[in-house]
Amino acid sequence: MRVAQSLVASPPPDITVDGTGLLCVTLLLRLRKHIDTAAPGTVVHVIATDPAAPLDLPAWCHMTDHAYLGPVPDTAPTAYGLQLATSARTTRAHAPWHPATP
Repeated sequence: MRVAQSLVASPPPDITVDGTGLLCVTLLLRLRKHIDTAAPGTVVHVIATDPAAPLDLPAWCHMTDHAYLGPVPDTAPTAYGLQLATSARTTRAHAPWHPATP
């Protein structure tokens, strides 16, 4: 997994995905929809209130090869940053925890 160094100031987002009140599975479905056509290098901030987000988002980034940037400082509810990878691995359309079949 590619993890960026701890950020003093988070890069500004190109895309913000609001997952307030969503469980991580639903949040990942929403995230996937927003980034499907985004270019590699795009910075995404994901607003998440699910207590599992600090574990699930880095795990999902590891699985897809996107860079997990960590929690965005001074955000409430907490936002998490990620940067889209050039060589990202896709997931199943309705099952974001499973790699797409070749």
